[in-house]
Amino acid sequence: MTEPFEPPNAFRSPRFAQLSTFMRLPYARYPAGLDVAILGIPFDGGVSFRSGARFGPKEIRSNSLLIRPYNPVLRTLPFSRLRVADCGDVDTNPMDILDTYRRVEEAVGRILAAGAVPACVGGDHSLSLPILRAVAGAHGRVALVHFDSHQDMWEEYFGNRYFHGTPFRRALEEGLYDPRATVQVGIRGPVYSDRDFAFGAEHGVTVVRAEEVHRHGEESVRPHLERLRGRKVYVSFDIDSVDPAFAPGTGTPEVGGLTSAQALELVRMLAGLEIVGFDIVEVSPPYDQSGITAMLAANVLFELIAVISLSRPAGS
Repeated sequence: MTEPFEPPNAFRSPRFAQLSTFMRLPYARYPAGLDVAILGIPFDGGVSFRSGARFGPKEIRSNSLLIRPYNPVLRTLPFSRLRVADCGDVDTNPMDILDTYRRVEEAVGRILAAGAVPACVGGDHSLSLPILRAVAGAHGRVALVHFDSHQDMWEEYFGNRYFHGTPFRRALEEGLYDPRATVQVGIRGPVYSDRDFAFGAEHGVTVVRAEEVHRHGEESVRPHLERLRGRKVYVSFDIDSVDPAFAPGTGTPEVGGLTSAQALELVRMLAGLEIVGFDIVEVSPPYDQSGITAMLAANVLFELIAVISLSRPAGS
C-alpha cells in the first residue's frame, strides 16, 4: 500500500476541499489491510419519534473536516499508528428493517473478516443489533459499554420487536453480549413505569445514571470500566446521552444529560480496553443547530479511534 492512511496536510490542501470522507481519510471500497474501517449506515426506519438520523453519516463526515489529526489529551497521532479509511455507506433498505439488518450484518462481517475494527456511523440505534450479531459472530460474546439516555431494553413498540428502543434486549436474548460485563452510562429521564429498568437489573447490567455523573464526577465511572479489562469490548454511543443543550439534533432528546466535555472525558477513559467495534448513532441533522450535534459525534468518533490507537506502537 503506497497511499498513506491519514488525512491530507491541511497546510497544503484546504479542509473544505476533496471528497467528503471522514476527516478526508482515504476512501476504501474494501477493508483489506485496514486496522479501522469507518462505515456509514444511513437508516432511521426504527425511530419512534423524530426521524432524520438517516442523514447522520453525511453530516458527521462534513463536520469532521475541522478535526486536526493529533490528540493532545491522549498524546497520540492515531493515523500514524493505525491504517484507517472510510469505506462508505451500507446500501440500506429504507422500506424494510429486517432486510437492512441483513445488509448491515454482512457489511460489518466483511470488515471483521478482514481483521479491522468496524467504526459504524448511524443511523438510528436499532442498528446496534445487526452490528453486534456480526461482532459476536467474529469474537464471541462481548462486554458492552453503552452511552445513552435510554436503556433500549423495552420489549416491543406497537407490537414491533425491532426498533431503536429494543436492540439491547434482543441482543441480550440472542447471547451477543455479557450483561454482567455491561456498563450503561448517562441513563435518565421519565419512563413508562417503575418496571422499565427491571429487565437490565435482573440480568446484572450496571447502570450509571447521568445524575450520578453530575453528582460524583466522571471518575465515578472509571471503576466500572476497569472491570472490563481483559475482555473484548463493544462500545455504543447514542448522541442523546449528551444533554440537548450540547446535542439538540437527535430524535428523542432528554434534558439533564452529559455535557460535551463529560462525554469526551468518559470516552477517553476507555483507553486500555480492547475495543473490537463501535457505533455512534441517533444524530438527526434536521433538528441540529449549526451542526453542533454532528460536530460532537465526529469528535467522539475521533476520540474512539485515538483510544484504539494507544494499543499500537507509533509508526506500526
